[in-house]
Amino acid sequence: MGHLDHATFGWLTPALSYVMACTGAALGLRCTVRALGATGRSRRNWLFTAASAIGTGIWTMHFVAMLGFGVGGTDIHYDVPLTVLSLVVAMIVVSAGVFAVGYGRGRTRALLLGGLTTGLGVASMHYLGMAAMRLHGRVSYDPSLVGLSVLIAVVAATAALWAALNIKSPVAVTVASLVMGAAVSSMHYTGMFAVSVHVTPSGAALPGASAMQFIFPLAVGLGSYLFLTSAFVALSPTTGEREASASAQRTPESVAR
Repeated sequence: MGHLDHATFGWLTPALSYVMACTGAALGLRCTVRALGATGRSRRNWLFTAASAIGTGIWTMHFVAMLGFGVGGTDIHYDVPLTVLSLVVAMIVVSAGVFAVGYGRGRTRALLLGGLTTGLGVASMHYLGMAAMRLHGRVSYDPSLVGLSVLIAVVAATAALWAALNIKSPVAVTVASLVMGAAVSSMHYTGMFAVSVHVTPSGAALPGASAMQFIFPLAVGLGSYLFLTSAFVALSPTTGEREASASAQRTPESVAR
């Protein structure tokens, strides 16, 4: 059995992956808050942005953490189409959950349905990403830890959507994002502790791309998207600020009349 190292670069990858999870959660919550205060096309656009932020944050968290994952006795490559599919799955299921909350008529029902859908999607993303690994050996899982990781994903997703519906202030959003980042990271490492690898030494070339060839540049690109979008959201006026500005512009016109 190969020795598994979840932090080949020390605390760098776990810490950075946690930051990415928190950034995606914070951006997603802020965009959802904006969406619930908007109508029409504006609400839809904010919800799309929220879903892309949360999905990107979760996926980037997973694969930044995987940059630090190593197995003694074998290199690790990743199947490119399957890895990209895991990103698409993350985006689709998070979108389904966010839109269920954004447009759902029954808040409790929408929250439970959205949390279940999103949580199962996050778990699917994680295990699709694991299925994309190519190494010299056989990967197996502890079913009880897999089940626990899925449960954590569902609870974390439900809590995230609840926060989006009930938390408004920036300070509360920040605290919620830190908790959500910890929950997503816990789900990831619970799933990783379920893994065992039976290495079969071989000199044959592995198919796919190495983490530094493919995962690293893609994670950097998505991380840049998160930080740039965060800056855009922080600088864009809220619904209340736009209404106050419009009211201020109308007041001089009323006085002139």
